[in-house]
Amino acid sequence: MLNPSGIAAYSVAPAGAVGDVLDAGRFPLVPGGDRSILLGNPLALRRRGRYGLLFLDAHTDFQQPEAEPAGEAASMEPAPATGRGPGVLGDPEGRRPLVRDEDVVALGFRDTEESAAAGTQPLPAALHAMGPGAVRARGADRAARRAVGLLAGAGAGYWGHLDADVLDDALMPAVDHRIPGGLTWEELETVLRTALGGPGAAGFDVTIFNPRLDPDGSVAARPTACLVRALAPED
Repeated sequence: MLNPSGIAAYSVAPAGAVGDVLDAGRFPLVPGGDRSILLGNPLALRRRGRYGLLFLDAHTDFQQPEAEPAGEAASMEPAPATGRGPGVLGDPEGRRPLVRDEDVVALGFRDTEESAAAGTQPLPAALHAMGPGAVRARGADRAARRAVGLLAGAGAGYWGHLDADVLDDALMPAVDHRIPGGLTWEELETVLRTALGGPGAAGFDVTIFNPRLDPDGSVAARPTACLVRALAPED
């Protein structure tokens, strides 16, 4: 893995900032580029108790280092978050794991064949996985409610992670690693409104939108509007 010590050291800073927002009784929203920003957020929560993780992403990102030729932490961040990988990342501050396997719901992923071809380790048996087909079979609202119910076992609440590539590839071209298919805008907004509108949601991060692939800003307008509507309080 590239620079695990640097990533571990960096993660302490957002963990502190997120913790300050939590201690003020507010809802932290963390925008970022690389998915490895995820690691500081569950560290902030782990310092305060047992929390879950709602992982909205086209990729399960559970690669082990030998299956990731570029060594990017962004392809494996849920692994150290659940206590796997290099000790400096997998056991920050001696708090392994930051999130238990059974307290993770991966929703919207569609990289099963790609992961298998790369030799990626299988997802932990206790981790809850729900691809786009399962979301549509239940309906986005029911799927999100199911996810929230599964995350209730964590007790203290859960963090939400959104990678922009969870959206249908035709709708979201400004991402680095594209896979056909994905959620519609309406499905994503419904999932976010349902999952983040309840008392269990502790915070939220948004990653991977690449502004270099959106030079005139036209693509960014749609996810911005989607997030504003999803996070707006109910009337």
